[in-house]
Amino acid sequence: MSGRDELDSQSIGDFLAQLAARMAAPGAGATAAVEAALSASLVAMVGRFTKAEEHAELVSQIVAAADAQRDACLEAAADDEAAFSAVAEAMKMPRGTAEEKEKRRRRLSEVQLDATRPPLAVLASAGELVELARRVLPIANRNLVSDVAAATAAARAAATTARLAVEANLAGIDDEAARAGLASTVAVVEDLARRADEIEAEVRKMMHG
Repeated sequence: MSGRDELDSQSIGDFLAQLAARMAAPGAGATAAVEAALSASLVAMVGRFTKAEEHAELVSQIVAAADAQRDACLEAAADDEAAFSAVAEAMKMPRGTAEEKEKRRRRLSEVQLDATRPPLAVLASAGELVELARRVLPIANRNLVSDVAAATAAARAAATTARLAVEANLAGIDDEAARAGLASTVAVVEDLARRADEIEAEVRKMMHG
């Protein structure tokens, strides 16, 4: 069974139990992916309850995009578990001699760079999900606008967690240019959080104004 298939077949309780256990994976990266998948599911749900005929085409596009992002995030969760397991295995490599230490260091650099890819994918998804929430909000079923804000909150949490998952690997990566590029890429979280906050503030005005 593939990592994605195993994740699909797990109950939420099973996933949380694994997350809480003394295991190499799942960890923060998979958590970020699940947070983003929750955001995608909320956006899709709001769209499916938004039935105004004049917005049908836009809603259909938003729902399809949200569903695609949910699938991408679940793939990223499975990929992150595999990547983090590779890091854990590399950390167990022998380091009794200088040669062994060097071999272990090179392998750790390689797998830690690989381990940044799933959370970077989650970060991209989170940005897209905030944009989908922004697009659906003006036309959303008014009974569900709080769910739009909840979707942005989940996307913001996913982005913040994904950034931490990337940053946790930076010190072990030998390639200085790669480290700098990764640090620059995750800096977009600040703007994403600002946009998410703006949507939440708009939702609060809609609910209480």
